[in-house]
Amino acid sequence: MLYLLFEYLHKHYDIPGLRLFQYITFRASISIILSLVITTVYGRRLIDFLHKKQVGETVRNLGLEGQMQKQGTPTMGGIIILLGILIPTLLFANITNVYVILMIITTVWMGAVGFLDDYIKVFKKNKEGLAGRFKVVGQVGLGLIVGCTMYFHPNIVVRETVQDDVKPTSTVPMVLRQKGETFYYTQDVKSTKTNMPFYKNNEFDYAKVFKFLGGDYQKYAFLVFILFTVFIITAVSNGANITDGIDGLATGTSAVIGITLGILAYVSGNTVMADYLNIMYIPNSGELLIFAGAFVGSCVGFLWYNSYPAQIFMGDTGSLAIGGIIASFALMIRKELLIPVLCGVFLVELVSVIMQVSYFKYTKKKFGEGRRIFLMSPLHHHYQKKGYHEAKIVTRFWIIGIMLAIITVVTLKLR
Repeated sequence: MLYLLFEYLHKHYDIPGLRLFQYITFRASISIILSLVITTVYGRRLIDFLHKKQVGETVRNLGLEGQMQKQGTPTMGGIIILLGILIPTLLFANITNVYVILMIITTVWMGAVGFLDDYIKVFKKNKEGLAGRFKVVGQVGLGLIVGCTMYFHPNIVVRETVQDDVKPTSTVPMVLRQKGETFYYTQDVKSTKTNMPFYKNNEFDYAKVFKFLGGDYQKYAFLVFILFTVFIITAVSNGANITDGIDGLATGTSAVIGITLGILAYVSGNTVMADYLNIMYIPNSGELLIFAGAFVGSCVGFLWYNSYPAQIFMGDTGSLAIGGIIASFALMIRKELLIPVLCGVFLVELVSVIMQVSYFKYTKKKFGEGRRIFLMSPLHHHYQKKGYHEAKIVTRFWIIGIMLAIITVVTLKLR
């Protein structure tokens, strides 16, 4: 909102300093600062308020060291994370940008699903919370919104080089560009392509999944794209939710992922950098850097109170929203196929639960007694059972997350 106001004032009045708001990096910087202020200053007030309302975590005794000491710690702290994201975004981002609008919808949507789950647990005294099928409905619903908008909205396009056999009479305007001594034409077109390292031109077209059918296989692109979108949002959201099991793990890991996504959004929206990294240029996607700044600032600010020993838990209000935000953000900048690497911590946590549950059911059916692969799942509880202090586990998972983030960026440059 302030961005639009200052843009208007700069256009009609010669007020010194307003030109700064035209720069994405400046707005991203103040977005980080404001988000940090909101989460650190008002985080303390939220903790006091939740204490007063006796909104505390109910802890099941799983035999983990120090676990029962967390009984009564305020939960639903994800509320302050959401405010730390939404307020700076609404103030400093261009809220007419379709990517920003989608990220705001994602934040509110998944935040509402998580809040409902926490509300049932805390106020209705139902430890199971929102039924799993309703969570999935919320995740699938968001996937359909994001997928359909990206597929049909006219302002969501990518810039592609025009092949020599394409005639200049195309209905889509072509722009002549120069790279060194080479001249070529480009077009901003609708596309189901995404970035994929180690593949031809670092790009993969979802429509090619059905290429083996022959004929006009492009007509299946929408179906494949929507299915991928729903799957990615559901998987990452659940992965983040499962990772939020010990103090600071999900928050710190998400901050690292947010920084990486912010960098990728900036280079994807910059023609020179996108060309250098051999990734597709996505017009207007650079505006997502302001949202990424608010996201990172919110996670880091919340970590002030969520680091060991945690004074507040984010609850599903925060974890489900964080997962949905990361997945939707990656989809919008066409980097969703990098998620298995970038979100590797979320992935191994989710897979560890799937493996544990599946193996237990299989062995119980076959041998009459359930057996386990890990001492406990998710994976961080396995290491707790082995005697590692949770602060050490969190720090090492952060280090792994940073390494995976670096690998993610490096793979984009590999051809």
